[in-house]
Amino acid sequence: MTENDRTEHDRTQGDRTEQDRAQGDVERPGAARSLPVPDLSLVVLIGATGSGKSTFAARQFKPTEVLSSDVCRGLVSDDENDQGASRDAFEVLHFIAGKRLAAGRLTVVDATNVQSESRAQLVRLAREHDVLPVAIVLDVPEQVCAERNAARADRAGLPRRVIQRHQRELRRSLRHLEREGFRKVHILRGQEEVEAARVVPERRFNDLRHLTGPFDIVGDIHGCRSELESLLGRLGYETVRDGLGRPVDAVHPQGRTAVFVGDLVDRGPDSPGVLRLVMGMVGAGHALCVPGNHENKLGRYLKGRKVQHTHGLAETIEQLEREDDAFRAEAAAFIQGLVSHYVLDGGGLVVCHAGLPEKYHGRTSGRVRSFALYGDTTGETDEFGLPVRYPWAEEYRGRAAVVYGHTPTPRANWLNNTICLDTGCVFGGTMTALRWPERELVDVPAEQVWYEPAKPLATEAPGGADGRPLDLDDVAGKRIVETRHMGRLAVREENSAAALEVMSRFAIDPRLLPYLPPTMAPCATSKEEGYLEHPAEAFAAYRADGVREVVCEEKHMGSRAVVLVCRDEAVARERFGVPEGAPGALYTRTGRPFFDDASTTAALLRRVRDCAERAGLWAELDTDWLLLDAELMPWSLKATGLLRKQYAAVGAASAAVFPGALGALEAAAGRGVEVSELLARQRGRAADAAAFTDAYRRYCWRVGTAPADAPDGPDAPDPLDGIRLAPFQILAVQGRSLAALPHTEQLTLIDRLIAAEAGGETGGESSGERSGERNGEGGAGAESGAQPGAGSGAEPGAEGATSPVAGSARPGLLAPTRRLLVDTEDEASVAAGVAWWLDLTAAGGEGMVLKPVQALVRGSDGRLVQPGVKCRGREYLRIIYGPEYTSPENLRRLRIRHLGHKRSLALREYALGLEALDRLAEGEPLWRVHEAVFAVLALESEPVDPRL
Repeated sequence: MTENDRTEHDRTQGDRTEQDRAQGDVERPGAARSLPVPDLSLVVLIGATGSGKSTFAARQFKPTEVLSSDVCRGLVSDDENDQGASRDAFEVLHFIAGKRLAAGRLTVVDATNVQSESRAQLVRLAREHDVLPVAIVLDVPEQVCAERNAARADRAGLPRRVIQRHQRELRRSLRHLEREGFRKVHILRGQEEVEAARVVPERRFNDLRHLTGPFDIVGDIHGCRSELESLLGRLGYETVRDGLGRPVDAVHPQGRTAVFVGDLVDRGPDSPGVLRLVMGMVGAGHALCVPGNHENKLGRYLKGRKVQHTHGLAETIEQLEREDDAFRAEAAAFIQGLVSHYVLDGGGLVVCHAGLPEKYHGRTSGRVRSFALYGDTTGETDEFGLPVRYPWAEEYRGRAAVVYGHTPTPRANWLNNTICLDTGCVFGGTMTALRWPERELVDVPAEQVWYEPAKPLATEAPGGADGRPLDLDDVAGKRIVETRHMGRLAVREENSAAALEVMSRFAIDPRLLPYLPPTMAPCATSKEEGYLEHPAEAFAAYRADGVREVVCEEKHMGSRAVVLVCRDEAVARERFGVPEGAPGALYTRTGRPFFDDASTTAALLRRVRDCAERAGLWAELDTDWLLLDAELMPWSLKATGLLRKQYAAVGAASAAVFPGALGALEAAAGRGVEVSELLARQRGRAADAAAFTDAYRRYCWRVGTAPADAPDGPDAPDPLDGIRLAPFQILAVQGRSLAALPHTEQLTLIDRLIAAEAGGETGGESSGERSGERNGEGGAGAESGAQPGAGSGAEPGAEGATSPVAGSARPGLLAPTRRLLVDTEDEASVAAGVAWWLDLTAAGGEGMVLKPVQALVRGSDGRLVQPGVKCRGREYLRIIYGPEYTSPENLRRLRIRHLGHKRSLALREYALGLEALDRLAEGEPLWRVHEAVFAVLALESEPVDPRL
C-alpha cells in the first residue's frame, strides 16, 4: 500500500502492520458487540445465500440505504431469482450506489459478494467517490443457510452445492479482505452473534461540523515562531510558557479556536518552537491543525523513511537534533495523527493545506489526502522551474468557504469563496490569519527574509501584487463570465478583440479601472404626436414590471464618468497597487482618461476627497476609498472633435445655405411666382436647423486650464474652472458594494458631499428636498442644479464662449442632481412626473433617467428589471436624429427602433458591472475584477443602433 493510498482512518491510527490490523479492525468471534461504521461509506455485506444478510440490513439500516441485488433483478426481469439477469441487475445496483455516494449518502450493498471479482468492483466504486469501503461478513453454518432457503417458496429448490460453493469462497476470502481494500472488516460468526450485533454510525475524523467557532485560521508558518507569537498576540491570544520560557500554549480569553493550515516547519529559524506551541494548543483543545506537505515529509523522515533533505528540511533536521528523543517522538506522533482537512461550522467552512474542490469535502481517500497536501499541477513548469499549479479555485463554486495555504502569494484575496493565507512570511512577506466568521484578515510582517524564494512573491505587472498578473488568455477568444445576477454571460471572440484594442491602447492603468458603467436603454417609443420618447411609456413599463415607486433624475449635459478617489496616495498604492503619486482615477465609460493633464485629474480628485472628509463620509462608510458614478460637464470637454466635425458642420452649412435660399424664394414670391409651398417648407427646414444648432450649443462652454507657469496662491488660475461634476451614486467602498442601496439613500449621501463643498450643513435637508423632491413642489423650476451656460450661442471653441461661472474666482465643482419621486400606480403622480419632464426639457434640459427606488429589482418571472431607462427631450433628440427628425414622415419611420437588443445589452452590462463591484468589494484579485470589467467593454462593440 503506497503512502497516498492510506486513508484518514489509517493516518489517525498510525502505521500499523497487516498483522496488527488483522488483530484490530478485523473483529473476532465473541459476545454481542458494536460494529462501528463511518457515516459516509460503502458497506458491503458478505455471506452465503441464506445467511440472513437482508434481515440484518433491514434491522440495522434505513430501507433507502440498502441496495439489494435481488430487488435489482426484479427491476430488470420481474423475477428476483432470475440469475440470467444478474449482469444487468448489478449494473443497475452499481449505478444507484454511485449516485448515492456522489450525494454523500451511506450505501449498503446486500448481495452474496463472496467472490473477489464482485467485491473488487465495489471497492473501485468506493474509491471513485472517495469513501471508505467497509465489509460486514455473516459467517453462518451451512445447515442454517440450507434451512432458511428451504423455508422460502422461491428458494426451496436451490441445490445444496450452491450454498457449499458460497461457503468455500467465503472461507478463502476472510484472510484477504483488508488487502483487497476494505478499511474496516467486521466478521460475525454464528447466528447468535449476527442477531446480537449492532451497527454504530461513526463520525468521520474530518467531520467537525458541530464546531462552529469562532475560529482564527493561521496561514503557513514555516518555522517563524516569533512572528507566530506576534500574530497570536494581535488576535488576542495569551501565551503560556514552560519553565524555560518557551511558548507551549496560547489561550483566547473569549474562547476562540485557532486553526493551522499546515506547513509549520522547514525554512524558518525555529521549527521545533513552532511545533511545541502548536502541539500544546492542539493538545489543550485550543487549536486544530491540518498537515502540510512539509509535515508529511518530516513525518516520513522521523519514521526512518528515506527522503531528500531539500526545501528547508535540512534546517529542520538540524534544529530537531538539538531536542531530546521524547520531543522528537512526540512530534512524530503529532504529525502522524493529523487529518488532511476539516469540515467546520455546519459545513460552511473547509480548512486544508493546498485547497480542495467541493467533491472532496468530507471524503476520505488517498486521492483526497494527496490533493489536500499538494494540490494539483498542470504538468508544466514556469520560468523559475517550479510546477504550474492547477487553478482549482478559479473553477470552485461550492457553498463552503475553503481556507488554505501552500502557494505563497503577496496578499490574501478571496476568490470564488476560497482564500489562500500563505503570504510568504518566511520569504520576507507577512504571516496572515483569517477571523471566522467575521472574514477579517489580520497579519504581521516578517522580521526578516529567512529563506530566499525561488520565485518572487510579487511582480510589477498589473495584478502582480495579488500574485496573479493580468494574462492575455483571460480575455482572448470567446469568454464565459459567471455573474450572480444573470448567470453565465457569453462574450463573442470578435467583441473581445475589439475590447482588447481599446483596453491595451487607450485605457487607464487597469489597477485603477475596477468598474465600467453599463449602457442605458431608452424608454419605449412614444405614441404621442410629435414625440419619439415620452415618460408616459417609461412609467407604464415600470408599472407593468411591478415597480411602484421610481425616482426621476435629471439627465445632465455631459459625459458619463467614473471617479475612484482615495483618501491618500498610500491607500491607492496599498489597495490598488499603483505607483506613487496616483490619488485615484477619473475615466470615461470606455476606460479612457478624461484629462491628458494628470494635474487636472489630481486637482479634481483632491476636491472630491476633501468634500468627502468634510461630509464625514470616510468615517460613516468606514472606508479609505470611494467609487462614484457621475456625469462630467460640459459635453464639449470630451466631445469637441465630434461637435466640430459633425454637429457644428451641419449648423455651419445650414447657416450658410438657408439665408440665400430663403432670400431667393422670397424674391421669386415677390415677382408673383408661386413658391409659397416650397418657401414654407424651406422656412421650416431653416427653423429646424437653427433649433439643431441651439440644441448642441447648450452642451458647450469654455473651461479654463491653469498653464504650467501659473502662479501659486489664492490668485492662481483654477484648472477646474468651468468644469462641473454631478455624482449620482456611490458604487462601492472598502469591503462593500453599495449598488443595492436605494437610490433615495444614494442621493442623500451625494447631497451631503455637494453641500460640504459649499460649506453648507451636511446633516439638514438635502438639495433634492430643497429643489422639490416630491410631486407638486416645483422641482423643475428650482435654481438648484440649473445647467450652466445653457443657450450661450457660441460654437465649441469659438471666441465669445463664456465660462458658466464667470465672475466667480472659485466656482463649485460638484453639481446636484434634481429629482422627483413618482408613484406609477397614481395617475396624478404620473401626470406630475410628465409635467416635470416637460418643464425640464423646455428649459433646455436633456431629459431624465427613471430608476426604481429600490435597486436590483426583479420581475414576477425572476428576471432583472431594467435598472434605469432614459427619456430624452424632444430638442435633445434633434442632435441625435438630425434637424428634421420631428417631421411627421420622419417620426413614422424612426418609431421603428427595435429596442430588444439594446435592452438585453443594458441588462447584461449591468449584471457584469454588479459582478465587478462585488468582486472588488470582496477583495478578489485584479484579474477577477477585470474579467467582468473587460466583458462590459467587449459588449459595447456589439452591433446596435448608436442613436438608442
